Amino acid sequence: MTARRTSEDHEELRSIQKVAAELGVTSRSIRFYEDKGLLTPQRVGTMRVYSKREIARLHLILRGKQLGFSLREIKEFLDLYYADDLHLNQTRLLLNRTEERIAILEEQSHALELTLSELRDVVRQCRERIAQAV
Repeated sequence: MTARRTSEDHEELRSIQKVAAELGVTSRSIRFYEDKGLLTPQRVGTMRVYSKREIARLHLILRGKQLGFSLREIKEFLDLYYADDLHLNQTRLLLNRTEERIAILEEQSHALELTLSELRDVVRQCRERIAQAV
């Protein structure tokens, strides 16, 4: 059974190219996240290999980036995972940062709506001027 477990563990490890292709990112991006301390892949010789844990962390990194969080914020969140078994600190931090992010996006949405309104007004004025000239 030990030999089989080792074989299964080995099968779960993936190369950087395979992980990059599966997640739709470049190998360079993954190495960048590693350089920033967000990922710590195992090494087989000089080759990086990624476990399920590292792939899950990469999913969280990409999701965090998609939601607009900085790499510093994502690292802070990931580092709290092992701080307590219930993950309450991690959950509180996520809640606070998410509420902050929502507030920022709502402000940006309001500013965007004002800009769109002004641009629509300019379009309306231009069309009126063209119609009067014709």
